[in-house]
Amino acid sequence: MTHPHPGLETPKKLAAGALRIVALGGLGEIGRNMTVFETAGKLLIVDCGVLFPEETQPGIDLILPDFSYIRDRLHDVIGIVLTHGHEDHIGAVPYLLRERGDIAVYGSALTLALLGAKLREHRITPLTREVKAGMIEDVGPFSVEFVAVNHSIPDALAIAIHTSAGTVLHTGDFKMDQLPLDGRITDLRTFAALGEKGVDLFLVDSTNADVPGFTPSEREIIPVLDRVFRQTKRRVIVASFASHVHRVQQIIDTAAAHDRKVAFVGRSMVRNMKIAQDMGYLTIPENLVIDAKELENHGDNVALICTGSQGEPLAALSRMANGDHAIRVGPGDTVILASSLIPGNENPVYRVINELTRFGAKVVHKANALVHVSGHAAAGELLYCYNIVKPRYVMPVHGEWRHLRANAELAIQTGVPRENAIIVENGIVVDLVDHEASVVGSVPVGFVYVDGQSIGDITEASLKDRRILGEEGFISVVVVIDSQSGKIVAGPDIHARGFAEDLELFDEVKLKIEKALEVAVADGINGTHQLSQIVRKTVGSWVGGEHRRRPMIVPLVIEV
Repeated sequence: MTHPHPGLETPKKLAAGALRIVALGGLGEIGRNMTVFETAGKLLIVDCGVLFPEETQPGIDLILPDFSYIRDRLHDVIGIVLTHGHEDHIGAVPYLLRERGDIAVYGSALTLALLGAKLREHRITPLTREVKAGMIEDVGPFSVEFVAVNHSIPDALAIAIHTSAGTVLHTGDFKMDQLPLDGRITDLRTFAALGEKGVDLFLVDSTNADVPGFTPSEREIIPVLDRVFRQTKRRVIVASFASHVHRVQQIIDTAAAHDRKVAFVGRSMVRNMKIAQDMGYLTIPENLVIDAKELENHGDNVALICTGSQGEPLAALSRMANGDHAIRVGPGDTVILASSLIPGNENPVYRVINELTRFGAKVVHKANALVHVSGHAAAGELLYCYNIVKPRYVMPVHGEWRHLRANAELAIQTGVPRENAIIVENGIVVDLVDHEASVVGSVPVGFVYVDGQSIGDITEASLKDRRILGEEGFISVVVVIDSQSGKIVAGPDIHARGFAEDLELFDEVKLKIEKALEVAVADGINGTHQLSQIVRKTVGSWVGGEHRRRPMIVPLVIEV
């Protein structure tokens, strides 16, 4: 756990009638979205998502927000409000509900359905409250208004939080697609109406703030998909996020137009698309979808929709690329990566592309064809929103630092005073008092790593050890010495992994270890810990000087 701003102190107790806002995730990063609102002694949480690990975090499955700030006040939490059903907004809810299971969770129908499936895997029965756009819910001292927004998943919502301190409008993830596949556009009329009444603090999606213009419509990729399906002689394999219902609908429509059967591949893809179909968010022609086990009965005239667009090691497409999936990719197949790259996933994705290409497949992705459009508003859309909302203060959210700063600059261009564009990071505390917002302090925050069943036990030091083991290897040295004379009676025995296969390589350093121990004992050093450190230093100097490597060295000196 780190203190984000050592110069900022822990904030004072919240003043009566004031509103406090603390982001525990989602600022300076793409993922882990979680913001805590406090007023009148009660806490309201907006979103509770996960961040997926990078290659520099080996063995980590998920990264959670740090709940330390609210852990001692879980009894004050009166609700979790979810803007939509993507993992970076709902993925950490099960871990929070493990700590207190009766917190009410508010969300749209599809969002709660996706969350419910996840919670069943954790054997948690949630207390849910389904909401719809246009509704206003009183959640303790908070009056929460839900506003329809367009995103890459149906049923997304923006949230207006009304309190005695003022009004906060949180966009969630959104864009302004004027020709959405489901006909549900962002409710700019309500945005403008809220602006007329007065929005004191505007929390705005920053993901595409540094992208000029407007995000293209989802419909613009349809001609490209049609051409790819028409030109492909064998199978079409499409990788997408398991919650991207709109993209899957486009693939299904295109496959039906070209008389291709469709199979969902990947546990989360199968689960989520069944939920979407059952709830009416996904329209599938009768007899179009087949079970993946039946693929061999339908030849090459099929389309597969699978997980793995981010190069996740255990996802279906990654396993196909590694050759360890029942579905084998080969010449004539076309693979479409129908998503954008999440920062940090570049290497795994390019590795998958290379392996699929090696098998003879053609790989179509965002860099060489318009097979994906973003679900986030670009600069032109953000400027439009600032102009109709006319907020007093702006706090960019959901993005890395470059995105947050670009978003703040857009707000300033529309007339928001520079000092009212508040750029903060996770853990910084912002208070809204009598419609005035200001930074008042910071609280400790950190990363909570999930590794299998282990939650929060992995530290940064542990990850550093894993990186060393993966990149530099491991050397263990065992030496047995006489407890009376200090002379070596066995060893040095050296074992290495990930360093060198030739054991004769260590003959030279064995002599150095023996010499170093002899000198140490002659100098009166006889403790096993001290002697072990001498062995470590001797091996480290040798391996660094001779081989320019820095493996993990584990010495063990035993007295007999």
